[in-house]
Order: sequence, then structure tokens, then C-alpha cells
Amino acid sequence: MKKVKVNENCISCGACTAICDEVFTFNDEMVAEAIPENNNFEKMNDSLKDKVLEALEGCPASAIEIVEVNDCDCDECHCEGCSCE
Repeated sequence: MKKVKVNENCISCGACTAICDEVFTFNDEMVAEAIPENNNFEKMNDSLKDKVLEALEGCPASAIEIVEVNDCDCDECHCEGCSCE
């Protein structure tokens, strides 16, 4: 399964949230993150995928990734190599 993730390179510029607030938000530390309920790239419609890709390409810090999560069916987890059951 592929999920959207914001890595540690985030500089909190807000570009991703401006482009795609359906998937990206700021956490309590004012760092962008992918909303866990909405970060499953494979379940997104084409329009939303396009917005995520636009945010990924427009991120000045290259902080947005689409990562493969192994053997994970939960919509809450967004870690690489998830071991959720």
C-alpha cells in the first residue's frame, strides 16, 4: 500500500496545505503532516492524487514522499514498514 508522508525536511512553509488541505495539515508543533485518515494514496480519486503530486513537486524542502507500507491495512498508521495488525 502506498501512503503519503511528510518527512523531517519540512520547513513549515504551508505550500502543501495551500495546495491540498484534504491531505495535509499542521500538527501542534506547526510542522506539516499527512492526515492519517486521508493519506492512503491508492484510495484517492484521480483529482486528489493530482493535488498530492502537485504538492510533492512544489515542496521547496522535498519533504513530501509517497512511501510503500508493507502489510498494512489500517488507515491510521503512516509509518514505513508498518507492523500494525
